[in-house]
Amino acid sequence: MTEPRVAPSRTRVKLCGLTRPEDVDAAVAAGADALGFVLWPGSKRAIDEARLAALAARVPAFVTRVGLFVDQDPELIRRCAEHLDLLQLHGDESPDFCAMLGRPWIKALRMRDGLDLHALAGAHDGARALLLDAYRPGVPGGTGETFDWSRIPANLAKPVILAGGLTADNVAEAIARVRPFAVDVSGGVEASPGVKDAGRIAAFIEAVRRGDESRPAR
Repeated sequence: MTEPRVAPSRTRVKLCGLTRPEDVDAAVAAGADALGFVLWPGSKRAIDEARLAALAARVPAFVTRVGLFVDQDPELIRRCAEHLDLLQLHGDESPDFCAMLGRPWIKALRMRDGLDLHALAGAHDGARALLLDAYRPGVPGGTGETFDWSRIPANLAKPVILAGGLTADNVAEAIARVRPFAVDVSGGVEASPGVKDAGRIAAFIEAVRRGDESRPAR
């Protein structure tokens, strides 16, 4: 049985939707813990396998390379996984599908009404974490919208990665209220879809650090 999650001493930061070498470099320089690359062609931030290989090669040791997929062919995922450290499965993939890929994975869940997070945490026992994102019908992620953070139980038996509409202006509040293992940002640090802004990246990570310093003990 998985033990209830423990709040980390600091909140990890994942920057998602990276498409350019200079943005990878800016994210690493600012102190990002993980970088996300979108391999789903329906996204404005999508990259292909060749671009993934080139961008992933720029990432130094101890920064996690994450690939985002949405109900895609397992052979494609396995090929891309050669350049990744972690898979982020953002569609309706079953726990068995996730496990058979043979790589560490996290499961993204969109916070639609009636979602039973305790049941889903148990069903996805092999996941390294659950990424919780806003729900919009027909859109698997990247909505730029927040959701009601009070819906996240404190004793969920999986680490939580909080996503959805986070910016430098609200991430400290999110950390204080949710105490997630990590936060995930994409549009909140962009000049336009797929084009990151180095200043916004630095401001977001600094806001996370301030949030960690000021969050109440629990």
